[in-house]
Amino acid sequence: MRKKEEKNHKRKEQEANERRKEKETVQTETGVDAEEKKKTSDKNDVNVSKDEIISKLKEENEALKETLLRKVAEFENYKRRTENEISEMLKYAAQEFILEMLNVYNDLRRSLEHIKDAKDINAIKAGLEMVFDKFSKALKNQGVERMEVKGKEFDFNFHDALMQRPSAEVPDGTVLEEIEPGYIYKDKVLKHAKVIVSQEVEQKEETEN
Repeated sequence: MRKKEEKNHKRKEQEANERRKEKETVQTETGVDAEEKKKTSDKNDVNVSKDEIISKLKEENEALKETLLRKVAEFENYKRRTENEISEMLKYAAQEFILEMLNVYNDLRRSLEHIKDAKDINAIKAGLEMVFDKFSKALKNQGVERMEVKGKEFDFNFHDALMQRPSAEVPDGTVLEEIEPGYIYKDKVLKHAKVIVSQEVEQKEETEN
């Protein structure tokens, strides 16, 4: 009887152990499944996140591309407009000067029309002087001025010496006479003055007899 009870007891323990093992196995499998599901879920979340980032980057890239194309178009329009303005400015740069010259031209034309019938030489002279003064003023307004050279030291940057003339009255290399005027345009020599320059007089030694 006792042996039978021991046998039943062992069988129950064995069954209990098997049930415990099965439960542990189920729990382990369930844990693995849960972990796999979690990993799959995380992977899907990562994939979704990457797709969103890629989509956002594409949108930003398209926006930047549109902005760049718009800026390029604006620059091309600005460049073309500036080139047209510069071309117009250069084309009509002399307009103001021409208008002043036309006034002088008209005065000179009127003087020539009346010179045939003029009997007073002083009136003719006064008319020509008026035209000359107006012409000189027009040149000055454009920054053109005549050089003052007589009595100045010769300077090849401004003067063109045609000849030398001995003179004891001024130092050697002094401009004695202006043959043709020179002109300066603003800060640039427009035309060199043609001049005669002094030369040192050779001193003759007196010979004592």
